[in-house]
Amino acid sequence: MATEAQALQLVALLENELIRRRGEIDRHNDYYRGKHPLKFASDEFAKFHGKRYKDFSDNWVQVVADSPVERLTVTGFLASGETQADKDLWKVWQVNGLDADSQLGFLGAVTGARCFVLVWGDPDDEDMPVVTFEDAAQCVIAYEPGSRRHRRAALKLWQDGGTDFATLYLRDEVWKFQRPHLSGGEDKSAQMVDVDEELKTWRPRELRDEPNPQPNPMGVVPMVELPNKPMLVDDPISDVGGVVAMQDAINLLWAQLFTASDYASFPQRVIMGAERPVIPKLNAAGEVVGQQPVDIQKFAVDRVMMFNGKDVRIGEWQAANLAMYTGLIEVAVGHLAAQTRTPQHYLVGKMANLSADALLAAETGLVKRVEEKHLWYGHGLREVARLIALAKGEMGKAEALRSGRVLWADVESRSHAQMADALLKLKQLGFPFEWLALRYGLTPTEVADVVAMKEREVESDPVSEITRALTEGPSPAPAPGSQPPTSDVEPDEETEPAA
Repeated sequence: MATEAQALQLVALLENELIRRRGEIDRHNDYYRGKHPLKFASDEFAKFHGKRYKDFSDNWVQVVADSPVERLTVTGFLASGETQADKDLWKVWQVNGLDADSQLGFLGAVTGARCFVLVWGDPDDEDMPVVTFEDAAQCVIAYEPGSRRHRRAALKLWQDGGTDFATLYLRDEVWKFQRPHLSGGEDKSAQMVDVDEELKTWRPRELRDEPNPQPNPMGVVPMVELPNKPMLVDDPISDVGGVVAMQDAINLLWAQLFTASDYASFPQRVIMGAERPVIPKLNAAGEVVGQQPVDIQKFAVDRVMMFNGKDVRIGEWQAANLAMYTGLIEVAVGHLAAQTRTPQHYLVGKMANLSADALLAAETGLVKRVEEKHLWYGHGLREVARLIALAKGEMGKAEALRSGRVLWADVESRSHAQMADALLKLKQLGFPFEWLALRYGLTPTEVADVVAMKEREVESDPVSEITRALTEGPSPAPAPGSQPPTSDVEPDEETEPAA
């Protein structure tokens, strides 16, 4: 049992780690949403054109992040030693809306380098634990020294209205704290700073219906981390972390292209051998009292100007080659596709008359990228399945799920004709129907429904009934000494009974 002072010390340490991570997480989330500051511009360009393009972005970060997430779909959980997916566990998954929320969690892991899953029992329904995916900007887990799996504590920190809330999860208990939310940045006196520091102190949350701290009946920290590209001695890596620099370069090229095209639409000309044209200046009586220069902008709009003089010449600065910019942008996008293993047709948008084998080869990098995430996320999801069983008090199932397997939908894109042809060949090799149905993309629940439909179809088929009767043969003879079956037919009144 931890004391309040020890719990507050853990909260402070984990909060500092969370603050350290938030800067990078918020930056990657902004880039995913298309909030890109103009980078790599010269001082002169930024001075005259920086504000002009502050709201523009050619957002490739979103495409790179979405491409693996759209192929990450959990279809079930298989316990160790079992041949069929766990139906009760899948019910918990669906009731908690995780078939949809898992996509949000995977996207958070791809952009923010990690996401978290929290499991806790529902006091109103012991058979239906509450499972939620949590954002990396709000959660952090502390591991035992020298371990990347044995969890020591977990913290969830969030703001609601004018209050900050913190929940500390330990193996045996759960602490809940709160404090007023204070926004910084404004100038304050020394006295007000002291007041703010006092208000920022975490205090135990006052709860009506539950103790604080409350016991943790699961016996383990109920939060699991799903890391993206984990490292042995460093933080996981975001998929968009390496995209940011190239994204900034692409945005700058577009800004320069727009600026060059703007000047090309109003070409700059030089008039040589002529005085600047003037027009007479008249008074109220219509008399010429002077001259005033012609407004050059008027001639730029009217596109007509007249000059007198035999030596008048007009020159023009050659416009920039705009095709050079588009070529550079395509090269930059190609580099981005190669570095992130994103298929070219996801980014460039040019589709040629490619064969199915060519498209399959083009997506090989993305498929391998998704399969790696199956490995990284699958380990954490197995632990989530174990926590669900622990929350329901099913210790034996929890131990079996610990070494079980997560079932995923097929990550490759195939036409129905290709898939049907491949499955038919696998059936000829002897693969069972249920395995083929899972390979086709059905969830374990859908496979069970299809198997039941097939059984009802066979039972209602008259040909199957005749075939079953012929293969089963006549009824077996009664055993010696047993009574013969009685007949419902009344004996004929004229027939005498045997002596």
